[in-house]
Amino acid sequence: MTKYVGVLTAGGDTPGLNAALRGLGKSAEGPFDMRLVGFYDGFRGLMQDRSVSLDGAALSGILTTGGTILGTSRDKPNRMPIGGEFMDMRDAMVDTYHRHHLDVLVCIGGGGTQKNAYQLLEKGLNIVTMPKSIDNDVACTDTTIGFDTALGIATDAVDRLHSTAHSHHRIIVVELMGHNTGWLALGAGISGGADVILIPEIPYDTEIVADAILRRSRGGKRFSIVAVSEGAMSRDDAEIFAGLQKAKEKADEKEKKKEAKAKILEFQAHQTSNTLRLAQQLETLTGLESRLTILGYVQRGGTPSAKDRLLATSLGPAAAALISKEKDGVMVAVQDGKMGPVPLDQVVNNRRTVPVDHEWVETARRVGTCLGDG
Repeated sequence: MTKYVGVLTAGGDTPGLNAALRGLGKSAEGPFDMRLVGFYDGFRGLMQDRSVSLDGAALSGILTTGGTILGTSRDKPNRMPIGGEFMDMRDAMVDTYHRHHLDVLVCIGGGGTQKNAYQLLEKGLNIVTMPKSIDNDVACTDTTIGFDTALGIATDAVDRLHSTAHSHHRIIVVELMGHNTGWLALGAGISGGADVILIPEIPYDTEIVADAILRRSRGGKRFSIVAVSEGAMSRDDAEIFAGLQKAKEKADEKEKKKEAKAKILEFQAHQTSNTLRLAQQLETLTGLESRLTILGYVQRGGTPSAKDRLLATSLGPAAAALISKEKDGVMVAVQDGKMGPVPLDQVVNNRRTVPVDHEWVETARRVGTCLGDG
C-alpha cells in the first residue's frame, strides 16, 4: 500500500538540507512506493497548509544547492506568532496532517526542531526526524547535516587570517558560531592552527590567554590567532551565569521565575559583545594591536561538502526504510559510524557538548594550543 509522507525543514538553514530531501524523496518514490509532500517554511507552512509535491522533477538538480528548496523558519508549534500574539497552533497542524492523509511527518532540523517535532508526536502524529546543525550539538548522534561544510568554511577563514595577522604583527580574534557548544570553534581552531581556542565547555581566564600570547611574542612570534566560540565565557561570567540558572531553578513562584528568566536574558544580551570586549582586554594586557573578525552567517552558506552530501543522502533512505517498517517516534542518528533509530524522547531537552577530555581537546593541548584554563 502506498504511504504518504510529509516533510519539512525547520530552524536555521544549513548546507545539505536539499541533499537530505533528495535522498528521502528518491528512495521513497523508488523502492518504498511512497509519495512525498513538502511543506514550506517549517512548521508555519504545515500550519498554513502550504505544500508541494516532491516528485522526481522537483528533486532534480538540488544535490549541490545550499539552503533548502522548502524554506525554513524558527516558528514553534505551541508558541507561533499570530496577529501580534503567541498561539498554540498544534491542532491546526494535526488537521493539515490528516487532510493530506499522511502516514508520517519527517522533520529535518536541529535541537529546537527535535523538540518541536516531539510536541507533535505528543499530539498523536507519527514523526521521524533527521539531525541537522552547523553546531553539531544535536544529542544522540555523532554528527549532523551541515557541520562538515561549516567546519571547512571556518577553517578556511582561520587560514586566511594568518597572513594578515603575520603581516601586521597583530592579535586576530575570530568569533565562530556554535551557540553553546564548541565543536565548530575547536575543530576549525585545530585545523587552522589557531594559537588560542576558547569554547563554552571550558571557561577561560583572560590573563592566562594574554600570558600565552606574550610568551609567543617573547619567542619571536609576533602574531596570534584566537578562535572563539560565540558561547565561550570567562570564568567570572560562567560563575555568574551558573548562579542565575540556579536561582531560576529554585524559584518557586511565577513572578520569581519570571524575574530570574529576565535576568538570564539580560545577561545573555550582554554576552553578545563578549568577543569584542575580549579583543580589547587582550590589547590592553599585551600591548599588541588586536582586531576582531566575526564570521557570522557566512558559515551557513554555500555548496555542501562531499561529506555532508554523503551524510544527508544516506539519512534520507534510512528514514524511508524506517517509515516502511512503521517505525516512528524516532530520530535517524549516526552512532559509531552506523545509522539507526533513536527514540525522540531521548533527544529532546539534551545537547551534545564537547567533553573536556575529548580527543580534540587533548590534541589541542598536546600541540601547545592555549584553551584559556592553564
